Amino acid sequence: MRRRPGIGGLQTAAAAKDQYRKLGENVAKLKMDLMKEQLATFRSQLEDFARKHKNDIRKNPAFRSQFHEMCAKVGVDPLASNKGFWAELLGIGDFYYELGVQIVDICLATRPHNGGLINLEELCRLLNQRRKSAREAVTEDDCLRAISKLKVLGNGFEVISVGKRKLVRSVPTELNKDHNEILELAQAHGFVTVEEVARRLSWSSGRATDALETLLDEGLAMIDDGHRDGKRRYWFPCVSSIASFVGNETV
Repeated sequence: MRRRPGIGGLQTAAAAKDQYRKLGENVAKLKMDLMKEQLATFRSQLEDFARKHKNDIRKNPAFRSQFHEMCAKVGVDPLASNKGFWAELLGIGDFYYELGVQIVDICLATRPHNGGLINLEELCRLLNQRRKSAREAVTEDDCLRAISKLKVLGNGFEVISVGKRKLVRSVPTELNKDHNEILELAQAHGFVTVEEVARRLSWSSGRATDALETLLDEGLAMIDDGHRDGKRRYWFPCVSSIASFVGNETV
């Protein structure tokens, strides 16, 4: 018969377990304190770096993007507020605020033609066209950061991915999977037909028509009935070259 441990043995085991627990807590605290110290040192170095290279950060888009990546790694958001160290040193809070205002303006100006859905690449091009006299060039990364700050305006401003492209949505229209697949298909030529959608996506003609008519009602598509084959073409300015023509005429 196996002998069971006595009370003394249990007490000894419990005491040893408690000592291991305390030791583990002490080690964890030491590691945490060390990490905090290293983080504080890195933040201090980041501030020194920003002071030294502030002109490059403000004027060089690639340099500015790398700077944001460094900030993100240590939990610093230079765009969180227009007040404080980063805003006073770099003025990038004002830069992105101004960019956000211009993005809203362009989205509103092009909305009658694209239904509130614009290609990010096209938006960036129009921004740079408008800011010709500004010293700072604008990149897609800058646009994405500025758009992220527009969420305070409520539903409407966000970036969605359709295939390999990013589109900026400035209206609270909800696009479902069918709509996204049609937009991705339209990227090849800028337009689709009911027959093409049904064939390429293996849908019924009713499903294709319903999805296309919804996009048309939302102002995201334009129709062209002037072809000899008699097939209606649904054009999408947000993914076609028409957007460039519209942008030049409107903005």
